[in-house]
Amino acid sequence: MSGSAVIIGASGGIGAAFVAALEDEGAFDIVHGFARSWNGTRHIDLTDEASIAAAAAHVATGPAPTLVVVATGLLHDAVRGPEKAMRELDPVWLARNFAINAIGPALVAKHFLPLGAKGKPAVFAVLSARVGSISDNKLGGWYGYRASKAALNQLVRTIAIEEKRRNDRSIVVTLHPGTVDTALSKPFQGNVQPGRLFDAERAALQLLDVIEGLKVPDSGKLFDFEGKEIAF
Repeated sequence: MSGSAVIIGASGGIGAAFVAALEDEGAFDIVHGFARSWNGTRHIDLTDEASIAAAAAHVATGPAPTLVVVATGLLHDAVRGPEKAMRELDPVWLARNFAINAIGPALVAKHFLPLGAKGKPAVFAVLSARVGSISDNKLGGWYGYRASKAALNQLVRTIAIEEKRRNDRSIVVTLHPGTVDTALSKPFQGNVQPGRLFDAERAALQLLDVIEGLKVPDSGKLFDFEGKEIAF
C-alpha cells in the first residue's frame, strides 16, 4: 500500500512495534506516529477531541492515509484495576474506560476517515479484545473493560456501514491481538497459558498480516491475531 500509515498510541508496546514494522517494510510513503506522551505535531490525547483534530490536520497535508491503526487501551492504572465484582463498580472509572476504549477511537475515525481518498483501498483498524464479545463472556468480571470494548465493537461496526457509503473500498475493523507482553497485561500474565504470551513485535507482525489479508466484506467485524472472526 502506498499513501501514509497512521499509528495512534505509538509510544506503547504494540504501537511502537507497528511503527517499527511499517517503517522496516517501506510500503508507505510516510508513517505517522502519535501518542499522548509526545509533544508538538505528534501529540494526541483520545480524551481531547481538539488534539485528535490537530493530529488529523497534520496528516491531511498529504499523502492521504491508507492505513490507520488505533493501538491504545485502558485496563488499569496506578490506582485502579478491572473490577472483579459488581460491588467494585465506580461511575468515574467506568466513564474513563469508555472515554479511552470506545469514545476516543470513534473520534479518531470521525477525523481521520474523511482524509482517505474515495474509491481507493484503505484500512481503519482499532485494537479491541476478545473479552468485549458478549457471546463469549463466560467468566464475568472486568465490567468496565468488557463493556467499553463491546461498545467499541458496536461503534466500529456502525462506522464501517457509514464509511462504506463514502468509500466502498474501505475496510473498518476491530482486532484482538491476544495477550501481549506490555504494561497493559503485566499484572495478569500469570494466568496466561504457556506459548500464548506474545512479544509486541510478534503481535504487530501478526496483526499486519491479518490486515493485509482483509477483504471489503470483512468490514465491520472483529478478528483475532490469526485472522479468525470473533462473534460479537
